[in-house]
Amino acid sequence: MSTFVLIHGAGDVGWYWHLVEKELRARGHCVVAPDLPGDDDSLTLDDYADAVVEAVGDRHGLVVVGQSFGAFTAPLVSVRRPVEALVLVAGMVPEPGESPDQWWSSTGYTEAVRRQAARDGVTGSDDPYIAFYHDVPRELAQEALSKGRAHPSSAASAQPWPLNAWPAVPTRFVLCTEDRLFPPDFLRRLVLKRLGLVPHEIAASHCVALSRPVELAGILVDAAKSQRHRAGAAGADSRPRAAGDPAAAGPASSPLTTGQADETT
Repeated sequence: MSTFVLIHGAGDVGWYWHLVEKELRARGHCVVAPDLPGDDDSLTLDDYADAVVEAVGDRHGLVVVGQSFGAFTAPLVSVRRPVEALVLVAGMVPEPGESPDQWWSSTGYTEAVRRQAARDGVTGSDDPYIAFYHDVPRELAQEALSKGRAHPSSAASAQPWPLNAWPAVPTRFVLCTEDRLFPPDFLRRLVLKRLGLVPHEIAASHCVALSRPVELAGILVDAAKSQRHRAGAAGADSRPRAAGDPAAAGPASSPLTTGQADETT
């Protein structure tokens, strides 16, 4: 049994994961899906990671999942607690020292959206039902929008990402091929460049946990099973890294890596 730690994205709450949570629990797993602190402009990325760790408590067998902006927080959790795997879902993969505010320009996001919008006419739309929820049942999308709140804070958005390198934790990336916020080609390039990974692809919008919860739960369970199989085969050298382990963050001069170059989906 694994404990799936599900971290929501910007403007959202833990409810976002409720359909995936139901599926994971039905398969015998534990789930923690906290509401990260909102409506406080002084809170930082570290505060968000600490809030997740507090919600996890003494649970173990952790698979940490970060959706969208949650990709800035998920790796910070993995250097605070032993973690078996990291999974990013349509995630904003950060680089050391890069703030969330800087991410948009440093990744070339705006130009990528412009090019994709010229092809499909919908990417980057101001209408949330088009940009985020086009494959989500309308009633469910309306409920999701009703839960929106002020998260992240301006302090968190301006904070340089504090790790020196990607944690030495097996990492997977789930790419949504119908994402109208983050163009798929843009994310494929970013994930390969920053993580050295080929993403697992699913035909879904940005809010895949609401539109394809069963399929997404299956991907998460597979990630947990695959890592446990690897760990059993490789022995102690594949142990999860805990906070304080020098291998957890890597040397400051090293490139951003996953710690396992062959960990693809």
